[in-house]
Amino acid sequence: MAVLVTRPLPDGETTAAELRARGFEVVAAPMLRFEPFGFSEGDQVPYGGIIVTSANAVRAVEPSLARSPLLKLPLFSVGERTAAAARAAGFAKVLSADGDAAALRDLVVESAKAKKLKKKSPLLYLAGEELARDLAGDLREMGFEVITHIAYRMVPAKSLPDEVIDGFAAGRIEAVLHYSRRSARAFVEAARTGGVEISALALPQCCISPAVAEIVREAGATQVTVAARPDENALFEALKRALPARLA
Repeated sequence: MAVLVTRPLPDGETTAAELRARGFEVVAAPMLRFEPFGFSEGDQVPYGGIIVTSANAVRAVEPSLARSPLLKLPLFSVGERTAAAARAAGFAKVLSADGDAAALRDLVVESAKAKKLKKKSPLLYLAGEELARDLAGDLREMGFEVITHIAYRMVPAKSLPDEVIDGFAAGRIEAVLHYSRRSARAFVEAARTGGVEISALALPQCCISPAVAEIVREAGATQVTVAARPDENALFEALKRALPARLA
């Protein structure tokens, strides 16, 4: 019996390795494909800091960062995985909100109050093409200037791998992990296209947030477990709760 990981690459590979280390078998069906747009500093805007809500934003601009003054700016990340990607890319001053976009907003505000960030200088928001929350709008309402650069997009997969379709049909998959609303929506559509929607949604669906859980519940899933926090360790705990036989 295996757990299905729908997380996009390359993060999905890391997730699969961690699950295997915990004793799970894994099959993968990345539901979104990463397409970077890159970044050009153009007119050399005197940014005061950078905000990122995904490690993919860092990956998208990394090839353009050699000797860039951006590397010296404080970078505010949504969580530790994104923070680690930023440090690996060369950013020297990385602060992690260790939460969601709301926690990231609060971290930026607190940093400005503590004089660790110059509020008068614009913030560079490295973002994806589709955003779950208007973080830039939230910060603008609090008096910050935010310049959003769309650094990448995630393209939904149209179908599930044959191995996954066969796994659902044969009962070889025991649970599904979901990391975002878009990937969950793509999963539901791909399962429908592959003719395995009923069997796929009958399994435990483990979701990283209530917003993600909403997608699979609306599609008909009844065994939905939500992580206590929007991070992967909490999602793994949710997986354990969803599969109580594993705890014996």
